[in-house]
Amino acid sequence: MERNINELASYCLNCKVKPCQSGCPLGNDIPEFIKNVKEENFEQAYKVLSKTTVLESICGRICPHMSQCMGKCVRGIKSNPVNIGDLEAFVGDKALQNGYRMDDVEVAKNGKKVAIIGSGPAGLTCAAFLARNGFEVTIYEKRDKLGGLLRYGIPEFRLSKDILDNAINKILNLGIEVQLNTELGTDVKLEDLSEKYDFVFISIGANIPWKMGIEGEDLQGVYGGNTLLEYNSHPDYHGKKVAVIGGGNVAMDCARTINKMGAEKVTVIYRRAEEQMPAEKKEIKDAKDEGVEFLFQTNIVKILGDSNVEKVECIKTELVQKEGDSRLSPVDIEGSNYELDMDYVVMAIGSVPEEKIVNLLGLECDKKGYIKINDNYETSMKNVLAGGDVAGTKSTVAWAARTGRNVAEIIMTRLNKGGTTNENSLE
Repeated sequence: MERNINELASYCLNCKVKPCQSGCPLGNDIPEFIKNVKEENFEQAYKVLSKTTVLESICGRICPHMSQCMGKCVRGIKSNPVNIGDLEAFVGDKALQNGYRMDDVEVAKNGKKVAIIGSGPAGLTCAAFLARNGFEVTIYEKRDKLGGLLRYGIPEFRLSKDILDNAINKILNLGIEVQLNTELGTDVKLEDLSEKYDFVFISIGANIPWKMGIEGEDLQGVYGGNTLLEYNSHPDYHGKKVAVIGGGNVAMDCARTINKMGAEKVTVIYRRAEEQMPAEKKEIKDAKDEGVEFLFQTNIVKILGDSNVEKVECIKTELVQKEGDSRLSPVDIEGSNYELDMDYVVMAIGSVPEEKIVNLLGLECDKKGYIKINDNYETSMKNVLAGGDVAGTKSTVAWAARTGRNVAEIIMTRLNKGGTTNENSLE
């Protein structure tokens, strides 16, 4: 394995301008960590990565590398890019196996306390960077295990729960406290936390599926992709035909999971062209290799059935350039309607926060239901910050982790200077 890793590392040109780093949401110093891998100085490679991330084993496996770091690699202009993901995962796994220490860990506590609500990538990253800088951190999680999206939204075949558990334990070993089975707004009040802690960071997910607003969405057999993955609440797919609507990684995870669970046929329906799909190209290829079918430039306009799904009505689309748009937009082709027999329909077109929870918090929200924040992640309540899916920010794992790190840096700056946010943060 290490010989193969050395070959992968040797393929890197160690560019001085580091375009791959600019493509990484976390700004990892990719050439520097790969240089250390090449020299078999794996612990130093880990220390380089740990300056900017604490999810090496995870991001190395599940990030959309071709639309981030690897997509910027100069090797990819004329050939294949450096396999940055495999190299990062290798270093992260080495650190877990050998107990490497993160870079610049501050042992002494500074007496400042922060509550983190939610244990997905944003919450875990924020907690880690605060704890390693001397803050007393408590994570509040509504489920009985930590991980959020990483545990309940990503299938086992993409991210092993053993790897996730090991990565989380390494973070918790920084001295972080955990309160499980504790839901914000129900088991603990935001006002009470804001009094008890110097800062509160809300990083809960947004797992209520968006709807298309078409006829038949309320029929039995129509599911939200995020809900299926989070709660593992699948029906029996054996001998059934399933349509998955959407083109992102959630759609790919749903399609591949359902296919592996014995569906007769899984069809991904996406209204744009294949090259416009936001899903990672590797995930699309894997889905195809596993037998998932795709209908591109196709929209669904109606779900048909008495009480259960029986058919979906589709319409073909053409891609046109609309004024002011940076990419081609799908437009329905009149008269191209046709029907497909289906037993289940899975909507994987996006999600919003749970309205009940957000309302209980009493924070100002935007018209889509996301918690409203300013450029410093401040909400309408004093010393309460929010980020990640619940605030509608960029939603890949790496971007969520970057949000968590940004929030940690803001909190450290404020508290190290002895300051707090304004009484009404959004003003």
